Amino acid sequence: MDIDRLDLNLLRVFEAVLRTGRVTEAADALDMSQPALSFALGKLRRHFDDPLFVRTAAGMQPTPLAQAMAAPVREALDLLRTRLAKKPVFDPARAARTFTISLSDAGEMVLLPRLLRRLRREAPGVDIASIQLPPAELEAAMEQGAVDLAVGYFPDLVREVYYQQRLFSQPFVCIMNARRALPGGRLTMKAFLAASHAVVRPQGRSQEVFERKLEELGLERRVALSIPHFMSVPFVVMESDLIATVPEAVAESFARMAGLRVAPLPLPLARVDLKQHWHARYHRDPANQWLRATFAEEFGSPPEAPGLARPRRAR
Repeated sequence: MDIDRLDLNLLRVFEAVLRTGRVTEAADALDMSQPALSFALGKLRRHFDDPLFVRTAAGMQPTPLAQAMAAPVREALDLLRTRLAKKPVFDPARAARTFTISLSDAGEMVLLPRLLRRLRREAPGVDIASIQLPPAELEAAMEQGAVDLAVGYFPDLVREVYYQQRLFSQPFVCIMNARRALPGGRLTMKAFLAASHAVVRPQGRSQEVFERKLEELGLERRVALSIPHFMSVPFVVMESDLIATVPEAVAESFARMAGLRVAPLPLPLARVDLKQHWHARYHRDPANQWLRATFAEEFGSPPEAPGLARPRRAR
């Protein structure tokens, strides 16, 4: 008897006939036509090579094989109904798990302190692992569930299987040594182009926006230092005459850390959106929903609700 070839929906037919003792009543209970139920019962009989039920004056009576099958079938169906009827829930106060989030080093610096403070209050058993991956690896990791959320500037996550939600937008600003003189109290375009600059590439993906804008305007400046990470920027700028252009939230953190001067950028530039991205596979997962809601509540721009972009089709 090959159970792997059995259509498990037929077990519902078996259980209904066993319970009602009548083909008509069993069909009504399953919302089936009588011929459809009779056809299903015939498939069961052929599979088990046994009549299973014999028509008598008292109704359809089970054969010895059907009697032996009765308890296991009922247990299996009850287990399926119980388990499948329970919708998964996520209780952050009792949860003990690790969420993996893709963040840049600048994102770690700006977002993680506030996030961890909130988790300690509301979800003390929840841990965070922050990682950085190349775009192709990040997509595969999100699809497989190895990365729960990507938060920041991720222009590569545009396929139909990704949801995104804007958290906040921010301008670019310049940071410099606090001792640097600014005639008139502002950074002019002339002074900006004449200065030596520290540039973060390629890890700082939001920097692409700024670099493309300079190219569009045909502006050139001397890049005295090119580095792959944000974390060394405040220490380099503090001890040199270099200027660095960074997102405003990063600049504010650097200024607190190293006592730097922050100045508005002397050229028009669109604000850059910081978003959270997740794979459609986990859109309705309660744990992922809670994590996204936490980011939206903690970092979403009030009073405007963060915008949700839906995939055209979830595969």
